[in-house]
Amino acid sequence: MKSRSRYEIRFSGSGGQGIITAAVVMADAIGAFDGKNVCQTQSYGPEARGGKSKAELVISDGPIDYPKALQVDLLLAMTQAACDAYFFDLKTDGLLIVDSGLVEQVPTSRAVSLPFTQIARQQIGRELVANMVALGAVGYLSGQVSLESLHAALLARVPKGTEEMNRKALQAGIDAASKIDLSTLPRSIISDWETEL
Repeated sequence: MKSRSRYEIRFSGSGGQGIITAAVVMADAIGAFDGKNVCQTQSYGPEARGGKSKAELVISDGPIDYPKALQVDLLLAMTQAACDAYFFDLKTDGLLIVDSGLVEQVPTSRAVSLPFTQIARQQIGRELVANMVALGAVGYLSGQVSLESLHAALLARVPKGTEEMNRKALQAGIDAASKIDLSTLPRSIISDWETEL
């Protein structure tokens, strides 16, 4: 995994997509299982369901002096509205990850488009777990968390009886991200990504 003094991730989408749950699972994996410093914050739009929703992680090997994201290294956008609203905080060398079925206008070439909702529907049989498919891709592409810790945190957090469904969704996202043709990304992202592995 790549070590940076501060690495910021923003999960974004609409209320009801499970954005906050995905961020909380990743924070658990990084903090409780990987032993790194992590701060997780969240906010909702005016409507809890349907309005914009975001959750942020600040990850550091040292103390975190400010808990909110300032310049985002990785932005997950699960809807077009979230992409439009939050893209401007992405660093110029940051990575945008979008749900290709819900985000048609991608504002940068520094982007990975994966059909999270379609994968959840077709492979798992429930669109409800698109957030866990996305989490798998974010975990894989960020290089900030061990995948073993991500699995462990997920199983510790999800409701009893849903563990296997969520585990399959997480793995489906990891598998989808692992098939990305790195040559389609700008060279600086590829270099960062390769050093993280």
